[in-house]
Amino acid sequence: MVDPLAEVVTLLQPGAPFSKVVSGAGRWNVRRTEFGQPFYCVILTGSSRLVVDGHEPVTLQEGDFVLIPSAYGFTMSSLEPTTSEGTDRPPILLPHGEYRLGIEIGPPDVRLLVGHCVFGSPDADLLVSLIPQLVHVRGERRLATLVQLVGEESREQRPARDVILARLLEVLLIEALRSTAGTAASPGLLRGLADARLGLAIRRMHESPTEPWTVAQLAKEAALSRSAFFERFKRAVGVAPMEYLLTWRMALAKSLLRRKETAIAEVAERVGYSSASTFSVAFTRHVGLPPTQYARGLLMEQVGESNAI
Repeated sequence: MVDPLAEVVTLLQPGAPFSKVVSGAGRWNVRRTEFGQPFYCVILTGSSRLVVDGHEPVTLQEGDFVLIPSAYGFTMSSLEPTTSEGTDRPPILLPHGEYRLGIEIGPPDVRLLVGHCVFGSPDADLLVSLIPQLVHVRGERRLATLVQLVGEESREQRPARDVILARLLEVLLIEALRSTAGTAASPGLLRGLADARLGLAIRRMHESPTEPWTVAQLAKEAALSRSAFFERFKRAVGVAPMEYLLTWRMALAKSLLRRKETAIAEVAERVGYSSASTFSVAFTRHVGLPPTQYARGLLMEQVGESNAI
């Protein structure tokens, strides 16, 4: 059986170039608006407060894990309200390698392992749109263990470090997403898969992207009326069924074009288009470049990298 979540994460090509341990004492506040940089955090001890733009404030407790796949603007702070003096000051590097927010001396109120991951896929923005904007998992020790391993690997220069990090991040991301309660997740693929009926339709789209799907056919797969399916899908996934299908087809097309040995006509056929011209029009509208130009741009990038070497 096709696993849509695993397919999306595999295409994202996650990696972890940065992580650090941060502690906080007293009143502190950190504001970040680095769009496009996926952010994760595990609470090692203590508690803190997280406010992600567009979401209700969350009190984070020991063992909690947070993933913001495309790093929407967010603020992390102490539980106590901050004063103007404690607002968004850069952390201080302590002698043992930990970073401190707020009061420099004394025991911390909270310790966090925080980091940025990257998605190596050229169409990461497109794929990230399929998963929740905010993932908050509580009571999952497996995640804490995985994040600890990521932190250790990112700080050490061991053999095969990059390979290990890539694999750990892929496992971490899937584990975080599947551990999130479906009804509590923000709209996205995860919440859609948690709905038994919508999950059937989503899996069918991933199993057979070449099928000429319509809303009526997908509603039949989900054993729902057309209108009920459409509204339920849009509410859970965040986009209309045909928009989701188009996004997935374009992600597959980009992946095929990156392999370079696949002709445009074959790519069109493998993602559900009856002709190369029809596919080219859809691809151009969605991506902003014709598929031939997109593939040529990838080739030029590779040539440039080869010359640099």
